[in-house]
Amino acid sequence: MSEHAPGDTSDVTAARPSEPDGPTGQAPGEPVADRGADRPDRVPGPAPGPDPAERSGPTAAELEDRWRRAAADLDNLRKRYARELQRERTAERELVAAAFLPVLDSIDRALEHAGSDAEALIDGVRALREQALAMMAGLGYGREDETGVPFDPARHEVVGVIEADGKDAKPGSVASVVRPGYGSPGHQLRPAAVTVAQAAEG
Repeated sequence: MSEHAPGDTSDVTAARPSEPDGPTGQAPGEPVADRGADRPDRVPGPAPGPDPAERSGPTAAELEDRWRRAAADLDNLRKRYARELQRERTAERELVAAAFLPVLDSIDRALEHAGSDAEALIDGVRALREQALAMMAGLGYGREDETGVPFDPARHEVVGVIEADGKDAKPGSVASVVRPGYGSPGHQLRPAAVTVAQAAEG
């Protein structure tokens, strides 16, 4: 047996088994295992969300501002439409009033000659009637007072029925006009009040 000097550890070191290289106790060249994968206390945290400053789309304040602007535009449109409608109504009243002026002038002239000449008064009334009819036609409401035409419920209003004679009054035609109508097909101001002929019974 060899004797060792005190403090001499060379043989002791040599007698120790060799430890594998590497920090994990694995042999050199082997892949390093993830020690943290075997630890249940290590839970991965949530993924970081998008930065609010980078979010796309309008904010609530921007949407409210757009809504207020749209509401203001709509209110201005209503007001502008009301003003334009009032101007159009005024223009129509002026048009009708201007059309009546010649009729009033004819009435004035007829009244001026009423005391001296009755015939002049009659002529004045006739002229007044022609002017009034022309004015109504110009506004789109021509006179309808024809007899012998087929009865049309869209243009005529029946106020009486007579027996057809087969000559002037055929069955289903207008026999007489009690009150003239004014307008055009599909746009009647007033239907004509008429009597209608019907076939004799038996």
